[in-house]
Amino acid sequence: MSSGMCSTACQGRTMKKDDPCISVCQFDGRTGWCLGCGRTIPEARAWRKMTPFRRTSLMRELPRRVGQVAGTTDQADGRQRGKRSR
Repeated sequence: MSSGMCSTACQGRTMKKDDPCISVCQFDGRTGWCLGCGRTIPEARAWRKMTPFRRTSLMRELPRRVGQVAGTTDQADGRQRGKRSR
């Protein structure tokens, strides 16, 4: 996982109705997906130029990506999802 600057499409903003960015902007090293919104850097940069169809399609994909990356991060930390440690 790498942290760093997301493109200017992600920096310094809260999530808007038409933009999935939540200003987390840390990226999974294996997939290249942002841990906050699930987009890649090229997807974030191209967001405003995408057609409405492409944006909608990507928006439907992002929750799966974020969940997948979160699950991988939990496993890397030695935790299992859905179980509490005592």
